[in-house]
Amino acid sequence: MQNRWMRGILCAFGISVLQAVTAFAGESEVISDGVFIGDMDVGGKTPQEAEKLVREQVSQLSSAMITLQMGDDQVSATLGQLGLTWENTDLIEEISKVGTTGNIMRRYKEKKDLQNQNIHYDIKYAVDEESERKFVQLCNAFNSEPVEGTVHMGDDGMLYVEGGTDGLTLKEEATLGTLNEYIAEWKMENIVVPVEVTRTPPVINAETVDEMNHVLGTATTDYSSSSAARAQNIATGVSKIDGTLLMPGEGFSVTAAVVPFTAENGYEPAPSYESGQVVDTYGGGMCQVSTTLYNALLKAELEIDERSNHTMTVSYVDPSKDAAIAEGLMDLVFTNNLDSPIYIAGSAYYGTLTFSIYGKETRPANRTLEFVSEVTGRTDPSSNIRLVARSDQSAGYLAQTQSPHEGLSAVLWKNIYIDGNLTDTVQVNSSYYEATPAIYEVGVSTSNALLASALNSAIAQNNLQQVQAVLASPPQPQTQAPAQPQTQAPQTNAPQSESQAPQTDAPQTDPPAEVPPAEPAA
Repeated sequence: MQNRWMRGILCAFGISVLQAVTAFAGESEVISDGVFIGDMDVGGKTPQEAEKLVREQVSQLSSAMITLQMGDDQVSATLGQLGLTWENTDLIEEISKVGTTGNIMRRYKEKKDLQNQNIHYDIKYAVDEESERKFVQLCNAFNSEPVEGTVHMGDDGMLYVEGGTDGLTLKEEATLGTLNEYIAEWKMENIVVPVEVTRTPPVINAETVDEMNHVLGTATTDYSSSSAARAQNIATGVSKIDGTLLMPGEGFSVTAAVVPFTAENGYEPAPSYESGQVVDTYGGGMCQVSTTLYNALLKAELEIDERSNHTMTVSYVDPSKDAAIAEGLMDLVFTNNLDSPIYIAGSAYYGTLTFSIYGKETRPANRTLEFVSEVTGRTDPSSNIRLVARSDQSAGYLAQTQSPHEGLSAVLWKNIYIDGNLTDTVQVNSSYYEATPAIYEVGVSTSNALLASALNSAIAQNNLQQVQAVLASPPQPQTQAPAQPQTQAPQTNAPQSESQAPQTDAPQTDPPAEVPPAEPAA
């Protein structure tokens, strides 16, 4: 009796166990309820169905856009173009085991936990490394040098800077790391990834400009006696140099900055030196601009690469302190040989021309400079003249258009003082100025061929006295009286007497005009 009872109990227990095992076996074919992959509920689905859902989502998300942002520039690609793949493909096997594997107690507990709280699993994504690197390398096209701001002089006479941007250089490996972090934490949406860069700030900023507020050298010349056209040329030339910022090692050509010398570029005809004489040319007076700048550069002790003296001396600076320019012939070229930027400020107002060089002063305060012009030779031109024929002026026109210029050779010295004591003397340059004669223009237009020939002969011999003599007594063409008809006079015994031709005075011409002295070109 007892044995039959025990066998009944064991049989019932076995049936229950079998039912439980059967139930779990059936459930093991599907994923437990409460299991999510991302936002997808895969509970009750077979592993194959869950895997299909994930792969469909990966395929759809391949069209999602990823953008690399570098400054104001960006480059984009789809994740599919980067070779997007599903990385943790063992996820399906892992979630299939939740509540379906292990002992009965473990499975029971996992089932109960799922009833109380869902479990979420994330898909891990990856991209093709080579495609990803090429994508990042596209940003190398956005590498840039720093852009300097605009330096200007304020109304208070101080320098200020506006604008300016950092230079950017792509950090490729660091950007790849950042991109992988974004992809690893991807929330299935378009994303923008800021790339990693090395920033190079502009040299010119508020701090450096503040250090540049020192006048390294300044020079002033006077042009108050200039014509209106020459004054206009000076103002135009200064405006093209004023505000120039030169970085360390950067060079500057004055001629390149101010040409072309045309009306369209703001210039007017004014006196200038050409071939040893003063003539009106567009841009006349620009040499005073370059000369004034040259003297400011000397005081700032910047490196002078090219400088030429005038062919004749000028009145606004001492010999050897000038710097002539002529397009294609002469130039003033210099280099910022300092370790910091310089700023060139120029002004031309009411006959006063000034250039100042601003920068960071590094020279000792007890060190001063003096520039001394020494004339080493002279040539007297007073006995020389030059005659110029003017076919557009009538015979009788004689005018002095240029005074003689003394020829000079000169040397410029730089004296260096420490605490007021001369410690060194350095030769800056040497110059040679040609002696030029007085120039006279002679009118040669006349219908009197003999007079024209005599004038041209005197001009060819450069003989002013002969020109004056010809003008005082111009040669006259010989005229022949018309022939009289011949008649046979009756023969007489009266004695014949000689007849005398009437006397005529040569026509008088006006005496040569008084010749005013010409002003030298400035």
